[in-house]
Amino acid sequence: MRVAGLVRAAGLGLGLCVSGAMAQGGLSGYQGAWLSGGADCAEVYSSAGKGTSFKRPVDIFAPAFIVSGNRLRTPQASCRIKSVRPVGDRQRLVLDCANAVAGNEVRVLMATQPDGSLKRYFNEQDTTGTAYQRCSR
Repeated sequence: MRVAGLVRAAGLGLGLCVSGAMAQGGLSGYQGAWLSGGADCAEVYSSAGKGTSFKRPVDIFAPAFIVSGNRLRTPQASCRIKSVRPVGDRQRLVLDCANAVAGNEVRVLMATQPDGSLKRYFNEQDTTGTAYQRCSR
């Protein structure tokens, strides 16, 4: 139970099941590095060549994730985005995540915001969500 909880939490602290094109189109607003809370992007991320990665040593508790193509990485897990589907004004991402201990399917509700940020929602009844700011694209 503890391992499954860790993998679920790693899904965001946060798609290819339908088709690569659909998943990529649904993910265009999510591409880049994201951070929640008062931390500074430079404390969590480093730029290396073409992309952004987690700064070493990795802060496994950082409320952060990186979306690149159909991959979503957190400080603790690496996920393949299997599908992206609209749920009202939000999108449900189905992730196939794995960390050093286990793998699990994780479902995440997110929505891009008019100011360029995004919100992750705990469930469909959550009206507040957790805000994330983009650090890079």
